[in-house]
This record gives sequence, C-alpha cells and structure tokens, in this order.
Amino acid sequence: MKIEVSQDVFRLAQAFTISRGSRTQADVITVTLDGLARGESVPYARYGETLDSVRAQIEGLPNDLTRKSLQNLLPPGAARNAVDCALWDLEAKQAGRRVWDLLELPTPVPEITAYTLSLDTPEAMEKQAAQNAGRPLLKIKLGTPDDMARLEAVRSGAPDARIIVDANEGWTADVYADLAPHLVRLGVQMVEQPLPAGADDMLAEIERPLPVCADESCHDRDSLPALKGKYDLVNIKLDKAGGLTEALELKAAAIAEGYGIMVGCMVGSSLAMAPATILAQGVVFTDLDGPLLLAEDRDEPLQFDDKGVHPPAARLWG
Repeated sequence: MKIEVSQDVFRLAQAFTISRGSRTQADVITVTLDGLARGESVPYARYGETLDSVRAQIEGLPNDLTRKSLQNLLPPGAARNAVDCALWDLEAKQAGRRVWDLLELPTPVPEITAYTLSLDTPEAMEKQAAQNAGRPLLKIKLGTPDDMARLEAVRSGAPDARIIVDANEGWTADVYADLAPHLVRLGVQMVEQPLPAGADDMLAEIERPLPVCADESCHDRDSLPALKGKYDLVNIKLDKAGGLTEALELKAAAIAEGYGIMVGCMVGSSLAMAPATILAQGVVFTDLDGPLLLAEDRDEPLQFDDKGVHPPAARLWG
C-alpha cells in the first residue's frame, strides 16, 4: 500500500475565535492511499499535536497496515484519524460499496447541525446571531469571566433559535455556577466543557441545572470512567478518538453507560466531516459545521440545506 501525506490549507470565511485564540485558516493533514482513497485530520495544539508531528507519525507507518493493526500502531489523535478514515474509504472503493453498507448500517439521512458563532464582543456576536437567526441550532463560543453580556446579546439577535454554548475549558466552577441560572433563563439547551479537563471534579459536586457535555475530557473509550457523575453527554470527534473505527465503539459504549451523544468537529473541510455524518445518525446534537466556516472547500463538498448536513457523495469519501 502506498501512503502519501500532504498538508493542505483552507481559508476561513472570517476569523474564528475561541477562548484559546484565533485563526484565519484551517491547516489540515490529508492522507491518500494507493492514489485512490483519502482521509483528513486537523492537528490540534491543545493535545500536543502539530502538522509536523502528525505527518511524522503517519510517515512512520508500515505499508502493510490494516484498520485493526492501526489501532495499536498509533494512539488516539489526528494521525490515526486521517489514516483510519482513508482505510475505510479504500475498503469501500475497492468493494464498490458505501462505508455504511460495509458497517451494515442504514443509509444515512441528513442531520441538523449546529452553526458556530465565534467568540467576539457582545455587539459583534449579536450581529452574528442576527445574520444566522434562521438557522435551527446555534453554538456560541464563550469561555471568559465576562460572558453574560455575550449570552444576552446572542439571544437578542436570535430570539427563536435553539442555543448551545461551548466554554472550551474557559470557566472556573464559580463562574459556571453564577452563569448556569442565566443559561437556563435564556433557553440554552446544553453547555459544553465549562471547566478544564483534569480540573472538572467540581461538576460532580455542584448543581447541573442543564445538561453538561464533555469535550476535552472525552477522547476515546478509556475516557469514560473519569466522566461518571460529572457529565450528561459526550462530544465525540474523529480527531480525538483517532478515527471512525474507535468513534463508533465510543458511541456504543457511551450510550450503554447512559450518556447522550454529541458529534463534533475541528475546523476542517468536507473530507474531514464526511465520515462523521455516519457517526452523527440519531444523536442528540450534531456539530459538523466546519465547511460552513470556510471560504473554500474540497471538490464534491458536503451538501448543507434546511434538512441539515447530508452524507457524502462517493467521490468525496466512503
């Protein structure tokens, strides 16, 4: 098997800001197998990944790898994700079947996806909200001690939209406790990762008046024991889990333990989101808006409409 690795850049439609910083482009790793099949991942500095480190991991793989052997050759993360998804694509193309058929799953249907509002001033976020008020689900990036004004501004700009918020580990227990009643008052349906991973034990001790979702605290199945009593949902991302293979196993295990499921993404192209459309079937929240944030995308991009994000065309992936 010939494994090729490249680095690709996609310009964003506008600067994208979370509590840890801003970006104006999506830098991704693309894996191509035998010139035929592809997978994409987004190295994430929060998890100690860089474009160079992920590329080196992939270039060190043997040419005779399989999806099964890959699970032991690389840890969960962006490198394994790109290769795992490319291997699924290769298997589907060689068999002349779709990945969901290989998995013996029903044909995927469109899923309503969140649309993310970047962290900004209250005035700017109200404008973002008003421009996207017709979308059925908005996700607000927060994570500072001064978020109350942002919450009020977004609700003012989009009075009828369903809203979820993502603090990206940016709050303390006291800040979250102060904000939580206002989140409920403003109709927020879920809060994602309010406290830093590894410093989130207080979630088991304080009142949780609305569902709390683990993001940075949940990577793969090994993460689940530490979440007990602290979270109500888990956010499964292919780049954290290390590919579709582990992500599907994590989804099944989390459901068995009583967690709701959110399927999320890093900021990447339609190729990165395509395998996640299978994972997102029937979950509580889908957040696969990466391509909507881009100024440019892959050929044969995913289709987004009022029904949600559609499964990929075979030429894109799977």
